[in-house]
Amino acid sequence: SRFLEVERPRFSKASRTLAFVYPYLFDSIPLFYRFYLCAVESCTEAAILVHYKHTVFAFLTCFIFASHLPERLAPGHFDYIGHSHQVFHVCGIISTHFQMEAIMMDMAEGHHRLLPTSLLPSSLQTLGSMGICMAVSLAVIGLCSMSLRFMPEP
Repeated sequence: SRFLEVERPRFSKASRTLAFVYPYLFDSIPLFYRFYLCAVESCTEAAILVHYKHTVFAFLTCFIFASHLPERLAPGHFDYIGHSHQVFHVCGIISTHFQMEAIMMDMAEGHHRLLPTSLLPSSLQTLGSMGICMAVSLAVIGLCSMSLRFMPEP
């Protein structure tokens, strides 16, 4: 997107914003579903409030990145302190803090439910699944490397 910045600055900005927004929204689908369930069933989980804070700061981070506030309102006054890029990073860090706090609260709250019912995999199962993954990855690399042999030289 940086190569397009001179020719098409709006498209460049939109593609860079989309590169961060799309994965966040996709990864947050379970969280948004949990918000929906809590709104319908009026849940009393303590972590939901912290998840709300995380989500608000995440959207604020995106808004500040896309809008270039406050320097757009007062050009020249926020060149060194208070620039939108600095505020963007501060909001992102606060959002991440709330996200980690909510995850720790969820883990502490749900730990007693998960521990008795879950069976830990054995060492053989862990090493076996790692070996299968490595073998499949090496097979894909080998097939792609072999296909290069049959391509004509430029």
